[in-house]
Amino acid sequence: MWEQLLDRLVGFLPRGFPLPRSLTGFSQKALTAMQLAQNETRGFGLQSVGTEQILLGLIKERTGMAWQFLNSVGVNWENAQAEVEKMIGGSRGETPTEIPLTPGAKEVMELSLEESQQLGHYHIDTGHLLLGLLQKHDSVGATVLENLGVDRQNLEQRLRQALG
Repeated sequence: MWEQLLDRLVGFLPRGFPLPRSLTGFSQKALTAMQLAQNETRGFGLQSVGTEQILLGLIKERTGMAWQFLNSVGVNWENAQAEVEKMIGGSRGETPTEIPLTPGAKEVMELSLEESQQLGHYHIDTGHLLLGLLQKHDSVGATVLENLGVDRQNLEQRLRQALG
C-alpha cells in the first residue's frame, strides 16, 4: 500500500523498487517540502520536478532540519531561487497536472531512502532529502549550492552527525 502511495505522491519509485517493511514513509515536513517543490515546478512552467525544485521546496518548508542547515550556511529562498532562475531561465509554459520527477530527482529520492535505511530511521525526513541532494553531485540543485558558496562536504558531515 505505501509503495502505491509513494508512487502516486511523487512518482519516483521505479517499478519493482523494493521498500523495506520498516519504512513508514515520509514525514509531514518532507511531504510538505515535496509539495512545495511541485509548486516551484509549476511556477517555472516546467514539465517535471528537478533537483533544483527539491532544493527550493526544502528551503520554502522553513521548519525542517534541511531548512535549518541550509539557513545556517546562508542559503535562503531568495538567493537560491534567483540562482535557479539564472541557471534554468524563467517560466516556460504549462505544467501537467501530475508532475513526474526528473531522473536526477528520482536518484535523490532513492539516495534519501538509502540514507534513511543506513541510519536506522523508519521514515524519510527533510534531512534525508538534503543528504540525497548533497550526494547527487552532477545535479542543478548541487550546482546551485556550490554557486552560493556552500561547502557541500562540510554540510553533509554536519547533517550526518545531527541525524546519526
